[in-house]
Amino acid sequence: MNSASVTEAGLRGVGVCCAIGNVVLHGLLVPDHLEEKFYIGVLFALGSAVMLVVAVALVIMKRPMVAWLTGAAVSLGMIVCFLLSRTVGLPYGYYESGWEPPYGPLSLIVEGLFVIAFLAWLLRAVETPRTALRPSKAADRVRAAPR
Repeated sequence: MNSASVTEAGLRGVGVCCAIGNVVLHGLLVPDHLEEKFYIGVLFALGSAVMLVVAVALVIMKRPMVAWLTGAAVSLGMIVCFLLSRTVGLPYGYYESGWEPPYGPLSLIVEGLFVIAFLAWLLRAVETPRTALRPSKAADRVRAAPR
């Protein structure tokens, strides 16, 4: 196993752990939020379901760009909505005054780490083709067939 595949596996592992953490944290909050503000509970359940699919996709897909993009979009959306819900509020009067420890800070951590892991994976993916496109030394040694 080369260092590129170790890096790939490590970044995917971080992504999977963060996605599962997101599923667990928001899954625990779904019942209370369904009672408090139904649409928030539905969004938590939907976000959890999507992140569960993302976690599975990161494990099984050979080219997981769609999984990474989906997970990063959901994570960024959750971060933005969390911050909006504590500043200007969300539609239908949904406003939270605190950070809901431990769920709020832990959610921000796993969502932020997912985005950072995605950016690291993307940077690595962008750099990898450059080295893969270099001609091999064996190609320099190819001889023309005699006439």
